[in-house]
Amino acid sequence: MQLWVGLGNPGPQYAMHRHNVGFMAADAIAEVHDFPAPKKQFQGWTQEGRIGPDKVTLLKPGTFMNESGRAVRAAMDFYKLAPADVTVFHDELDLLPFKVKVKIGGGTAGHNGLRSTDSHIGPDFRRVRIGIGHPGHKDRVTGYVLGNYAKAEIEPLTDLLGAIAAEASWLASGNDARFMSDVALRLQD
Repeated sequence: MQLWVGLGNPGPQYAMHRHNVGFMAADAIAEVHDFPAPKKQFQGWTQEGRIGPDKVTLLKPGTFMNESGRAVRAAMDFYKLAPADVTVFHDELDLLPFKVKVKIGGGTAGHNGLRSTDSHIGPDFRRVRIGIGHPGHKDRVTGYVLGNYAKAEIEPLTDLLGAIAAEASWLASGNDARFMSDVALRLQD
C-alpha cells in the first residue's frame, strides 16, 4: 500500500490556484487509472485503487495547506505506513513551470503544506515537485502562488497533468528516474 497525497486548499475558489496543482495531479491520476469516487476520510478525501499491480490510496487533505500533515498522519496511522510509503505532490517555486522533479526527503522551502507534513511525519517522504516558476521577487510570491493559472497556461497544465497520470506506474513501482524521464518526453514539442 502506498499513500499519495495531493496538496492543495479545499473549495472551488482555490481550484485553479497554482498552489493547488497537487490536488490537480491527484485528480488526474484518479481519472486516468479509474479510481472510484472520493470518500470523506482522514480529514480529507480518499480514493483507493491500483496503478499496475500496486495498491495506492490517493489523499486530498481537507484541512487547508498549513494543516495538511494532520490528514497525512491520520491516514498513515490507519494503514500502518512509514514515511517511505508516502508520496506528496506539490507546487514548487524553484522549478520552471510545467517541469517535474522527484526527490526523497529534504527541506520545506517555505511551503506550508510540506512544513506541516514534515512536522507530523518527518522529512523522509517522497516529493513530486511540480514546477510553477517564481514571480521574480519575494514580495510577489504569495499573490502568485495563490493566483489562478492564466488562460495561456491551461493547455500546458493539462498536458503536464496528463503526463503525470500516464506515467504514474513508474512512480508506483519506485522508478522515479524513469517517471521523470517519461513525463519530460511526453511534454516535448
